[in-house]
Amino acid sequence: MINVIIKGALVVNMKQYLEGLQQILDTGVDRDGRNGKTRALFGMQMRYNLEDGFPAVTTKKLAFRSVKAELLGFLRGYDHVKQFQKLGTQIWNANATAWGRDGALGCIYGVQWRRWRKENGRIDQLAEVIEQLKINPHSRRHVVTAWNPGELDQMALAPCHMFFQFFVADGKLSLQMYQRSCDMFLGVPFNIASYSLLLSMVAQITDLQPSEFIHVLGDAHIYHAHFEQVKTQLQRQPYPLPELVLNTDVNSIDNFKIQDLQLNNYQYHDAIRAKMIV
Repeated sequence: MINVIIKGALVVNMKQYLEGLQQILDTGVDRDGRNGKTRALFGMQMRYNLEDGFPAVTTKKLAFRSVKAELLGFLRGYDHVKQFQKLGTQIWNANATAWGRDGALGCIYGVQWRRWRKENGRIDQLAEVIEQLKINPHSRRHVVTAWNPGELDQMALAPCHMFFQFFVADGKLSLQMYQRSCDMFLGVPFNIASYSLLLSMVAQITDLQPSEFIHVLGDAHIYHAHFEQVKTQLQRQPYPLPELVLNTDVNSIDNFKIQDLQLNNYQYHDAIRAKMIV
């Protein structure tokens, strides 16, 4: 059985993202970085109330199939590009090629979430947090981290979205995520949707109502190579937000499949092509 759990109508959620793009263009600092010239601001926060709609960007097409596939790959602890490809996303191809280890990705996000190494074993951080949300919802330790300093050199890409924390109040679940490096044009809309989806999935299996996704951005930047694409996007008017639909029969984070996660009434402007910079 599939039911709508988040109904969308408002555009205010995504206006803050567009305003962030404009603020960086207007007031950001130009800097030379590891992989190109950026214009950046340091330290931003955006809040997305899922009760007002699912925060999928509408001023260009969001590749929601890839959002779902990548997140499911993380939840399954995948560590090879072919595993992500089988789920239907090519998003890790460039990083795998740049790392040059025959498609291996190393100890990336899902490995840290589900199989963090410790002496004499592994820790499934996400499973432990979900269990604590059920039995001790008001704990201040509902934290999952992907930033493992001892294994950064064993990753195809050091984690950009580093850690996240859950918060429960009045039967509602919120999630706050800190992101150290934020590609505002290509990456951030993807991150917003991914963590809002994760929040919704965890809320369902813990019998809570999804509330806010709070996005804390460290180095929030636009690549100079994307300036024209950003200006095109800023000329477009947002559409009403879509509805997120989950299969309510799923009661474990490990049992979600691609077909269990859907957007209804997703209206969007045409895609804006830009090269991902790795």
